[in-house]
Amino acid sequence: MSILRPPDFSLPELAGAPNARFAPAPADGVLPENFFSTTNLPTYVRIDGSWRMPREPRMDAALVLAGGDLWIREGRRLKKGDMVAIGAAENGSEGIYVHVGSFLGEEDGEFKFMTSEVSREKPIDYSLMAQILIAERDRGGYPVWVTGPALVHSRARVDMVWFIENGFVSALLAGNAVAVHDIEASIFGTTLGMTKKGEATSGGHGLHMRAINKVRLAGSINNAVDEGIITDGIMYACVKHSIPFVLTGSIRDDGPLPEVITDTLAAQDAMKKHTTRATMAILIATALHAIATGNMLPAFVTEADGSMRELPTICVDSSEFVVSKLKDRGTHQAFGVVTNAQDFMHILRLYVERELTDRQSAAPQRAAAGKA
Repeated sequence: MSILRPPDFSLPELAGAPNARFAPAPADGVLPENFFSTTNLPTYVRIDGSWRMPREPRMDAALVLAGGDLWIREGRRLKKGDMVAIGAAENGSEGIYVHVGSFLGEEDGEFKFMTSEVSREKPIDYSLMAQILIAERDRGGYPVWVTGPALVHSRARVDMVWFIENGFVSALLAGNAVAVHDIEASIFGTTLGMTKKGEATSGGHGLHMRAINKVRLAGSINNAVDEGIITDGIMYACVKHSIPFVLTGSIRDDGPLPEVITDTLAAQDAMKKHTTRATMAILIATALHAIATGNMLPAFVTEADGSMRELPTICVDSSEFVVSKLKDRGTHQAFGVVTNAQDFMHILRLYVERELTDRQSAAPQRAAAGKA
């Protein structure tokens, strides 16, 4: 994983840069004219002669100075009078500097996670992804998984459960359908009425509705697990292992399940609680959720010692279009995997298991070498 070089603030153009300018928000939820629109890249703001980084970085928001702290805030959160950074330049000439070098290829000699173009014809480095995922777990990172219902339909739910049970999932972000079809599989053994072999069942078209009804009667997914209604699967594993999940709604949702957040702004706020903590993101078979999450993610992780590294973001879809669209929407660090959810989950699990086995086998040898 590449470590990002910090800017050289001794350069004349940065050392002599002016302080950033701020203007008050004219009304609640309204930004001042010429406000600075943020990116997901490392951003520095000059205040009282010092370059400072804002908290909770993300794209498409504003820089707000409040109580001596610098924050990135969505425009809808602003109150009248909040002090907002203004200016359009990103080169430091107006006191705001966006550091693009380590991300967009202006620096040589270091590994870049995002350099591969999106193509089904390029090899997929599962070994690297497995190593990164294990490293995130072992360092106490916060991998966020974003999944679409194809993961359940493709019979990859067993693999998803394995990742949850083995500590590789810190939060799950999904829509109503993922939970509904996972719960249908637990209760009836089908997803949208299909058996494990992909065969339609008589009356199966209504089984997802019956699954929703059982959970609504129980009052929540948690209650349905406690009452033995849901006995296996992704949502069961999340409840049993205390993995937080955010289920967000759409216009076409059936039910929805009790935990589904149907207010889009409330849903965004709930997702943000996890994207601000994310140290890795795995986006599988979901165009809208992937792009929404990508827009809330910074492109980098700031370590405890102040150093920065790329935030590894893996986007998996059977269509090159989805992966390209995510990158086009500003998630520069995304690594595209063009394949189906079932193959990806099966193979990634295989590589993670193999890596863990290799490490366990090597541990006694290292211990013996240390004693020699």
